[in-house]
Amino acid sequence: MTSALKPLDRTAVQTLSGTPANVRHQLNQVRAPYVVAVALPETSDSEASRLSELFSKVALLARQIMASRHEARLATLVEALLPDTVPTPNELKEVTMLAQARSAVLSSGDWMSAADIAQAAGFSASNPSAQPNKWKREGSIFALRHQGNDYFPSYGLGPDHRPLKSLAKVLAVFGAAKDNWGLAYWFMSANSFLGGRRPQDVLASAPERVIAAAHDEMAAVAHA
Repeated sequence: MTSALKPLDRTAVQTLSGTPANVRHQLNQVRAPYVVAVALPETSDSEASRLSELFSKVALLARQIMASRHEARLATLVEALLPDTVPTPNELKEVTMLAQARSAVLSSGDWMSAADIAQAAGFSASNPSAQPNKWKREGSIFALRHQGNDYFPSYGLGPDHRPLKSLAKVLAVFGAAKDNWGLAYWFMSANSFLGGRRPQDVLASAPERVIAAAHDEMAAVAHA
């Protein structure tokens, strides 16, 4: 942003002086879309001529100031839209990796919306999110928030499309140590405690093993 006034074309401002009749005649030659007229009572020809020149300079200066202020406002707006700090290459790399990881989770096909669950379980279609949200509040299941919607892990539901009891036990083990995305990453990642299998793949068939794997994860965090 610059505080200097940019020069404007002096021919962009034109003043006319003379009697009303003379000015009306001169206006026929003016191609400008707007005209500002100033009436000068008891003024001589020489005074009118000098004032006309003065008005021309004042009008030119006023337009320069208005143009400069407009440019300053635009620069301020652009500055407000820019990030407060310039991200480092490492930060950009981390953001890219995080976006890729979240995209992999969401595109895995392991997630159901509240409407999907309501339809599969035969819940009321008028308020499909009521029961899944109740489960979430109770700690029976977790959900990922994406573009204003909650998505629930299908691997955390039994054949009746109700949460597996083992899922609540795993969530209790982790508590606040993992957020919802952290839980999603853990469930979908190969786990050495489970012989390289993913927790989500054996949650229903070997729930105690998954619960033990969660305890092992927390123990490793505590010792780190």
